Amino acid sequence: MHIGGLLARHARYQPDRLALAFEGRRHTWRDLADRVHRVANGLLAQGLRRGDRIATILPNSLELVELYWAAACTGLVIVPLSPLLRGNGLATLLADSGSSFAVTTPEGATELDAVRDRLPALPADRYYVTGPDAPPGFRAFATLQAHPDPTPPADPGLGDEDPFNIMYSSGTTGLPKGIVHTHQIRVMYGSLFSSRFRIHPESVILHAGSIVFNGAFLSFMPWWFQGTAYHLHARFDPEAVIDTIRRERVTHMVMVPSQIVAVLASPAATTEALASLEMICTVGAPFHHEHREALARVAPGVFYELYGLTEGFVTILDRDDYARKPDSVGTPPPLHEMRIVGEDGRDLPPGEVGEIVGRGPLLMPGYHGRPDLTAQAVRDGWLFTGDLGYVDEDGFLFLVDRKKDLIISGGANIYPRDIEEIAVAHPAVLEVAVFGAPDPKWGESPIAAVVLSAPAEAEELREWINARVDARFQQVREVLVLDAFPRNTAGKILKRVLREQYLATPGTSS
Repeated sequence: MHIGGLLARHARYQPDRLALAFEGRRHTWRDLADRVHRVANGLLAQGLRRGDRIATILPNSLELVELYWAAACTGLVIVPLSPLLRGNGLATLLADSGSSFAVTTPEGATELDAVRDRLPALPADRYYVTGPDAPPGFRAFATLQAHPDPTPPADPGLGDEDPFNIMYSSGTTGLPKGIVHTHQIRVMYGSLFSSRFRIHPESVILHAGSIVFNGAFLSFMPWWFQGTAYHLHARFDPEAVIDTIRRERVTHMVMVPSQIVAVLASPAATTEALASLEMICTVGAPFHHEHREALARVAPGVFYELYGLTEGFVTILDRDDYARKPDSVGTPPPLHEMRIVGEDGRDLPPGEVGEIVGRGPLLMPGYHGRPDLTAQAVRDGWLFTGDLGYVDEDGFLFLVDRKKDLIISGGANIYPRDIEEIAVAHPAVLEVAVFGAPDPKWGESPIAAVVLSAPAEAEELREWINARVDARFQQVREVLVLDAFPRNTAGKILKRVLREQYLATPGTSS
């Protein structure tokens, strides 16, 4: 399953249809294929060969899209890294991946240059930078784009199990791990999610989040597979999102919950403006009931939710199931299986909370260079997710929380999401994140951090939440009112960072 050949196919059969719109420029499939094949041939001219890793430290850009496609055409392995990486974090991932080629921005060149001496696998002549002028020690990516040969490279002879990318986990719980995806897995992303999301060749996809985040591939690969029109924004801006939906008649979007919340908060987010939408899929973090209902009022019948891990298991709440299972995260798609297991490894009956375990054709072959971690995560072909949930009598999954986020207070299990669902219902609360902090009496106590949409006092919020939780042990010790949450590139709230910041300044609430 050679996904790189899809580009030449679309260029041949629909050369003049819109392929990609970015930063005011529109590219047909013929134009995009020409650009990608020049870059691919330019990479091969530098001595790169099938299996070599090329790292990108880039924001959303035409160059990043070109490199994704060029890797697929040549058998190179793409390693997309967050442009926010610095210092030790950047050096660690570049060294761990074994990347022998790197592309960054002029701004990122300084950071990359500072860690050169820690990257023996990255030759001095393979540091590239986007933009018209390359700083000393770097070469211009434009020289690859200007390669004279716009024809597809020779078939690299790839098989199903050849790696396409190494996706580093988002780092919400510690040191990221390199998750390997093969060409076959990415083909499955294209075909499976096209089917489940009802994406067809006439669809119009918009993506306004970071495309180094694996959640972006939920619509990115259907774009490759179906040959649809794809609108990419350089950065997330809710007003720009609404404007593009209205102007381009966008049908499909994937967003993290905080982005949907920001769109809904805009006065421009009217039913008329969003009328073309057939899907808004949320991914990457829990989407609270209050926000689900707000979306349903403005854009009824378009909500999907995907729960899953980059390692390769997902469930999908279909738009047609939302009405009867509004708080579920759906069911496994075809060819996937799911179990709920207890601490002893035995399967649990419906209604009982346990660890979510799954398998299917999206399952990674492993973590790059870490067979030990792979063996911990994948046992007898089943991925142990580290997430807690239960299924109902109909087999629908209900997500409870992450094992690592579980708060144990006085011997009682507290699931942060239960408290978050209550807190976000307060009219002044825009977003909330609950985490555990050490408590001398109870072991741990829950702390609620909030971002507000209207003025409110921390103590008033604490009393309001605590009056509504189901049990006394769920009562929050403190409410922290923040201007913004720490997030990773994907937009996920970093609870680990929130907890570290709180412990560094105990007792504060501002």
